[in-house]
Amino acid sequence: MRITLLVAAFLITTFTFASENDWGRTGHRATGEVAEQHLTKKAKAQVRELLNGMNLAFVSTYGDDIKSDPAYRKYNPWHYVNLEPGETKYTKEKANPKGDLVHAINHSIAVLKDKNATKEDKEFHLKLLVHFVGDLHQPLHAGRGEDKGGNDIQVRWFGDGSNLHRVWDSEMINDFDMSYTELAHNTDVLSKKEIRNIQQGSVLDWMYESKELANRVYDSVETGEKLGYQYMYEWFPVVHDQVQKGGLRLAGILNEIYK
Repeated sequence: MRITLLVAAFLITTFTFASENDWGRTGHRATGEVAEQHLTKKAKAQVRELLNGMNLAFVSTYGDDIKSDPAYRKYNPWHYVNLEPGETKYTKEKANPKGDLVHAINHSIAVLKDKNATKEDKEFHLKLLVHFVGDLHQPLHAGRGEDKGGNDIQVRWFGDGSNLHRVWDSEMINDFDMSYTELAHNTDVLSKKEIRNIQQGSVLDWMYESKELANRVYDSVETGEKLGYQYMYEWFPVVHDQVQKGGLRLAGILNEIYK
């Protein structure tokens, strides 16, 4: 009985940790769905073949799903990127030697482009790529290391205990109460030029963009603050915008790989 209880406690802890440290399943799936809508025919065919018929939304949570498996523990640092206090430039020399979000995306792209990589390896890294591009556009995944990307900043969310990271990961999206398809299909209508402008730049450029947004997010609250409708009104449009940007940029990456 004691062993059963310990296993149950471990599983609850594991899945709670996973759910509280990602974009949230709905956000990731919406990002994947936006990307799916903007793939070229060739890219879509290549992706479907590599994923054995599954789409990007379906595999978008894979990066968090594997957190419960100790065999994949080395990928945990790949979900975020932090600069040291006072640092404004990202350098490989000062990056986390265990890897970070910038490394994760660039490495996954390299594997997908590698003609010598196995199908199994490409499938694995495609799933990771979908997830990590989503993570990159949740600004607190480019937040401060000292507060674990806002996880240590305690706030009240509609009266319940929460933290700043969780509010941005999932609680605003959950309280908006749309499915991932509704969220993805109700994004801004953009011209081809506007889409190209969003897709321009490098992974580093997008990281700096998220870090700048993260600074605004940090300034938006005080520890212990009660957040609710007003915060949703001010910041949910930003969340929605980030989901769309992540999907468009993911599509741009895949269209370039499979052109």
